Amino acid sequence: MLRMWKWYQNCLTVHPVKTQMISSGVIWGLGDIAAQSITHYTAERNRQIKEVEKKLKINWKRVATTSLFGFAFVGPVGHFWYESLDRFIRSRLVLRPNSMRFVGAKVALDGVIFGPLDLFVFFSYMGFASGKSVPQIKEDLKRDFVPALILEGGIWPIVQVANFRFIPVRYQLLYVNFFCLLDSCFLSWLEQQEDAPWKQWLVSLLSGKEKPASS
Repeated sequence: MLRMWKWYQNCLTVHPVKTQMISSGVIWGLGDIAAQSITHYTAERNRQIKEVEKKLKINWKRVATTSLFGFAFVGPVGHFWYESLDRFIRSRLVLRPNSMRFVGAKVALDGVIFGPLDLFVFFSYMGFASGKSVPQIKEDLKRDFVPALILEGGIWPIVQVANFRFIPVRYQLLYVNFFCLLDSCFLSWLEQQEDAPWKQWLVSLLSGKEKPASS
């Protein structure tokens, strides 16, 4: 294990962007396999699948699609984002590294800029990759984006406080990607909920328009 970690550190030093891309692709692919397994198990427990479908069959096309998202978007964009964010706060805001104000500024900017962008690109990309039309993707975004943003907004800041306080910048994306193993399961579960009432309630709450009660 120690040898593997040293090998990873060496790769990160020699080829930082490539290493981040490959590791992100692998981790996001594993996350999707976990998400499919959990979704299948949940459906089986709720008796939503037929007897002949009880054996889990991994959708490898979806795994490849999700892995490509990690490889082509999360890896390169995340690499430059965390490095640029750190430099910006050090040089422009002139905050002492690892201070509470420094960490708070990083968490705030990450949550306001990168978090929504990541969700938007993820839902849009997965929609196009599954063959959906632009109107269908817009509907999915209306249905899933706000609930995901609200629920993740209560979790990711806690994750990122520890990340920005204790993890060196070069390893921050790797740290985030491991939490994305859980996040992939959450996003898969969120999509499975479709037009659940709690989603509609969250959307209406944020917009300030409560839906009228059905008679």
